[in-house]
Amino acid sequence: VGKKVQAIYLWWHKPVIDKELLQSLPNLKVIANSGVGMDHLDLKLVASFGVKMANAPHAVSSSTADTGMALLLASARRLVEVHNISISPSMEYCEGDILGVKVAGATLGIIGMGSIGYKIALRAKAFEMNILYHNRTRRKVQEEQAVAATYCKKIDSLLQQADFVMVVVSLTPQTHKLIGKRELDLMKPTATLINISRGAVVDQEALVAALQTGVIGAAALDVTSPEPLPRDHPLLKLKNVIVTPHLGIKTDKASYMITEEAVQNILAALNGLPLPSEVLPN
Repeated sequence: VGKKVQAIYLWWHKPVIDKELLQSLPNLKVIANSGVGMDHLDLKLVASFGVKMANAPHAVSSSTADTGMALLLASARRLVEVHNISISPSMEYCEGDILGVKVAGATLGIIGMGSIGYKIALRAKAFEMNILYHNRTRRKVQEEQAVAATYCKKIDSLLQQADFVMVVVSLTPQTHKLIGKRELDLMKPTATLINISRGAVVDQEALVAALQTGVIGAAALDVTSPEPLPRDHPLLKLKNVIVTPHLGIKTDKASYMITEEAVQNILAALNGLPLPSEVLPN
């Protein structure tokens, strides 16, 4: 059977791609991933077997950007907290001191201005937010102007100014614990951290301490480390935290589009054509 397999479509990181599997599939030509993040793959190992790799960046960017904005708005207006109050059997009225944070006019700092980050900026502009961004490479001036975004060469400058910090980077050795105690200490005590990238990009122990002691105001997390968190994890007990189960791309249309994009990459590889979304090892 192993000799017949020429392509693998990974759905939610399954199957696990290791040396043994690659050795058992001598005619494997391509691995197509259902999503953008490739941190679950050893890219150099796969490439050493002459196997090409592809992700699905085009299919997922809009849905993931929507998730980021949904978390921002839900946290700002304390939607989960007030929902629980609203459905409580003992509710007679909502306390007047349960106040949200105004989004219009607030400053959003986007860390990672790829296709998803840029779509978040487009959405944030419509919400009349001031937009800062930090990225390895600066965007073209026309692209910056289209969303009225200001480039911060240093991440520190963004962290000090932003009311909402949205993390949208790929997980690499360079971005592992990119947001740690030092970075959290730079943020405003009223600021909200939103993570839609990977859990390991944020130092979770430092984040718990920052939320418990008022170093930052709130967090909204679509990703954690691990997923799901242990049921006794302190992040699950804090009122100023929203946690969602890696919703990112999970919409009906996005799931269909991801599969279409994967099939396009697989067919290209099998026919000896360039892969539309090829990922190369660093």
